[in-house]
Amino acid sequence: MLHNYNFSNLQNSPSSRRQWLAQAGSGFGALALNSLLAANSTAKETTISTHLSSKIPHHFGKAKSVIFLFMEGGPSQIDLFDPKPLLNKLAGKKLPDSFGNVITSMGESGSPLLGCPRTWKQHGKAGTWASELIPHTANMLDDIAVIRSCVADGINHSAGVCQMNTGSIIGGRPSLGSWATYGLGTENQNLPAFVVLQDNQGQVVNGPRNWSAGFMPAVYQGIRIQGGNESIPNLNTPEGVSENQQRGKLDLLKLINQKYAANHPEESELDARLNSYELAFRMQAKAPEAVDISTESAATKTLYGFDQKETANMAKLCLLSRRLVERGVRFVQIYHGAGSKWDAHSKLEENHKSLCKGMDQPVAALLIDLKRRGLLDSTLVVWGGEFGRTPMSEKGDGRDHNPTGFTMWMAGGGVKGGQTIGATDELGLRAIENKLHVHDLHATILHLMGLDNMGLVYKYKGRPERPTLNEGEPFLAIKA
Repeated sequence: MLHNYNFSNLQNSPSSRRQWLAQAGSGFGALALNSLLAANSTAKETTISTHLSSKIPHHFGKAKSVIFLFMEGGPSQIDLFDPKPLLNKLAGKKLPDSFGNVITSMGESGSPLLGCPRTWKQHGKAGTWASELIPHTANMLDDIAVIRSCVADGINHSAGVCQMNTGSIIGGRPSLGSWATYGLGTENQNLPAFVVLQDNQGQVVNGPRNWSAGFMPAVYQGIRIQGGNESIPNLNTPEGVSENQQRGKLDLLKLINQKYAANHPEESELDARLNSYELAFRMQAKAPEAVDISTESAATKTLYGFDQKETANMAKLCLLSRRLVERGVRFVQIYHGAGSKWDAHSKLEENHKSLCKGMDQPVAALLIDLKRRGLLDSTLVVWGGEFGRTPMSEKGDGRDHNPTGFTMWMAGGGVKGGQTIGATDELGLRAIENKLHVHDLHATILHLMGLDNMGLVYKYKGRPERPTLNEGEPFLAIKA
């Protein structure tokens, strides 16, 4: 019985606070659960609960949540959204000298140009161009703003993926989802504020570093939800442990922590730990319902593509992302092609046809579903990879990395659909109009959420840190 527990007889006292905290949380996955803490405590500013309290934005932003569809490996902009007729005319020839010196990751800048055997059509009232590889997305282009002039600094995957997630080609900084969570907090007391999903078990380049909180408290990091019986790591109650036993364990931990806290009032981190256990207990009841798609109608599942082998994986993730933002999750990131599968250095035709087949219908269905439920206005959907592909060939039938001019798109969340922003040169190599660097893209996403990228500051070792490294401006013309 708990009331018989003699705190004065605690044995093997740890030699340090850190050791004590580690021991107190052992057996319950405390480290992972700490990052799931929600806002319902009177703790001080240093506690995790206060970190995730819902906050007032800098200005009004329509986007309350973000779904970032990350095509890992770099999709080819000149095969999907940016037609270049001159490319086929010059196919097999060298890149004209007028384009100057080009540096590529694999050093094949002198390779002949690779033609693009696409069928292009204009779609919607605005006549936005798209290729035959993405027919479902093409039908939604009146809701989409296509950005053809994206620019990044990373020439390889590690640097490129790192920058598209954190703003820097060097690891160690908080991810965009972490900044959004830091700036706005959470709207759900029983779910993570920032969730990460993958379409397969492959290792995303850089791994968890992409959704890390960097130098911020770990509470802001993303939580990867995966398949199987335990979607959220360390959440399920161990087999053979009843709800009453779990409740009793938490009550015991609470008493021990409170006793220690009473003797160490300056260590406010304990308030956060106490609250983290409580959130975990609530999540054991609430989180399974959020990720349970069995309650969705057959028509909805067919819309997303559950009935097709090629689309089933991405269909599940897109539907799950809708369920999460519907329940107040702030930031959801889906990695499609996890393991750099969009990286088509060879056999681009085979590669992109397969990946587009798996991605296109579920992504379009996500927009349709959000729209019919009245969620698209408050949910910003972002699509793109870490960079694009070159017009020059590699290995005769592939394309190299291209960070100097590639395409991304945004929809919902205050974005004006049916517009094409920016342009690349005649061969799709470099952005030449309305260049939007990764910092500008991040600033735009944050602005649509009501956050000023220069006003969102976290002090680290006395230094003011900002999500876009003191650079970048939101592209306001994208707004409705």
